[in-house]
Amino acid sequence: MAGGGFVDPEAAKRAHLYEYRITKAFVFACCVAALGGSLFGYDLGVSGGVTSMDDFLIRFFPKIYARKQQHLNETDYCKYDNQLLTLFTSSLYFAGLVSTFGASYLTRTKGRRASILFGSVSFFLGGLLNACAVNIAMLIIGRILLGLGIGFGNQAVPLYLSETAPPKIRGMINQLFQLTTCLGILVANFINYFTDKIHPWGWRLSLGLAMVPASLMFIGGLYLPETPNSLVEQGRLDEARMNLERIRGTTNVDAEFHDLQVASDAARAIKHPFRNLLARKNRPQFVIGALGIPAFQQLTGMNSILFYAPVIFQSLGFGSNTSLYSSIITSSMLVVATFISMYVVDRKGRRFLFLEAGCQMIISMLVVAIILGLKFGHGVELPKSYAAILVVMICAFVLAYGWSWGPLGWLVPSELFPLETRSAGQSIVVCNNLFFTALVAQCFLVSLCHLRYGIFLLFAALIMIMSCFVYFLLPETKQVPIEEIVLLWQNHRFWKKYVEPSDGKVVRVG
Repeated sequence: MAGGGFVDPEAAKRAHLYEYRITKAFVFACCVAALGGSLFGYDLGVSGGVTSMDDFLIRFFPKIYARKQQHLNETDYCKYDNQLLTLFTSSLYFAGLVSTFGASYLTRTKGRRASILFGSVSFFLGGLLNACAVNIAMLIIGRILLGLGIGFGNQAVPLYLSETAPPKIRGMINQLFQLTTCLGILVANFINYFTDKIHPWGWRLSLGLAMVPASLMFIGGLYLPETPNSLVEQGRLDEARMNLERIRGTTNVDAEFHDLQVASDAARAIKHPFRNLLARKNRPQFVIGALGIPAFQQLTGMNSILFYAPVIFQSLGFGSNTSLYSSIITSSMLVVATFISMYVVDRKGRRFLFLEAGCQMIISMLVVAIILGLKFGHGVELPKSYAAILVVMICAFVLAYGWSWGPLGWLVPSELFPLETRSAGQSIVVCNNLFFTALVAQCFLVSLCHLRYGIFLLFAALIMIMSCFVYFLLPETKQVPIEEIVLLWQNHRFWKKYVEPSDGKVVRVG
């Protein structure tokens, strides 16, 4: 649970002494914190649907609506290419990107709970402003406020869940964030389907309902216990011990509390956490957790599959409800896959899920690219037999992403950083993730137009690279207490040359 870069070698001997029971306080804390994922998921699901609603386009983007109605003589790959509309969508991610640095300071000095509360208030105000928008300026300001909320929430929630969870079930508990994200997407898809039929203000209802999860998160956050890690970091030792006993359901927390204090003493010695991230001893966490995994999560091609699904389902004859069917099927797949991942992650491990999913996703992308290259983009309808194969490949791809890069893209980075750089490291994680989210959102449609089916070959190659990255550089972290993660680097065939044992001896993790 605790974290520390300067690890007490005795910690490895104390880890088996950690005791816990599943208590009501622990369940409540996890459920409220995990609501942070619903903010992110709801926006992901709503924004795509709202920007395709005619009433919304007529009011704010009339030129795009006119173009849509004209049925311009474009190829199947280029007819959705418009940078103005994608800029509206991606502006939220750029706002979240910038906000993560403020979130890091607040999380470190005032606690994880403070960032969760701030994020929920900002998201609520953004939803309110968007629902009442009468011009593009109000929409953009609302999107910025939503981005601030997501930036603070995504920075604090994965940390909160990882620090609250006992080591043996940390993977499952952390994935509650991904589960609520997927549920948020699924709920948003249903809402968009019904609000699209409410003219001319249905889009306002879709955007305004973002205030509901934000309100639940704020109200629950008022009663949310701060993590013992954060309280120790702030010097509030008595309160930290009381909270630890409360969420563990036992007074026998001496071993774990001692490790928390050791980690905190090391953390207080660090005056510049962002600068410390660049230190040689923190190279593994920086390369894998801060840079590699967050970027790769967005470069899997998941957004391309979600975008292209309506075209494929339409060719199967789903008619006017194409978007609903494709969105519900893909988002339902994500929810199912998250449950599978929650069951497997602490049994088979993180590496198993990453590598198995990598193979599954590469095969899916190659099949999609081959069929589209041979049979699509020539102004004719895709044969149903080929479309059926593509549906299977889409489902296989979405399932693989849903139990690997989707949830593990948040879980693994939150495990890797020691306490002294954890809030700074998580800020870089969120910043990097949102940057590549915005980049993919902004560039995918134009790339699809120019690269055509080749973009799926590009994603297959990227997945091959990221699978090799995981195979050679990421050690297995399942059931390893966070304060012992540094010991994994000391044993790793590549990273051990960067991370020297503090006492001159390598301590084996069991």
